[in-house]
Amino acid sequence: RRTRPGIPEYWVLPGGGVEPDDASWEAALHREIHEEIAGEADILRLFHTMESDNDRQLFYLARIATWSFEDRTGPELSAEGRGEYTLEEVPLTVEGLSGIELKPEEIAHVLQGAIGAGSLGNGSPR
Repeated sequence: RRTRPGIPEYWVLPGGGVEPDDASWEAALHREIHEEIAGEADILRLFHTMESDNDRQLFYLARIATWSFEDRTGPELSAEGRGEYTLEEVPLTVEGLSGIELKPEEIAHVLQGAIGAGSLGNGSPR
């Protein structure tokens, strides 16, 4: 959950970019998950791609095995004026996603559609 002064509360997924020290996109995914939620994850597959004129975002489906609020290390957690990131588990159901303001809006709609169609795979990853 993301809280910033003067902006309504919203939710985001762990993420970021590939850094020069990352050996691969998969290494970048694991690093970002470790930084932002102090988690371990099994990366299942590419889930969705969002493209605009100057930006391309890839969303991967992952099963989070562990996470820890206290052990997060991401730079966004200590950056001045960035507000707060509160780690919160949200049920991966249409109802669960409907109860929050997940950003970007496109990924919220794609997730809800995939859940409704039963196309996320066996079980419900978080």
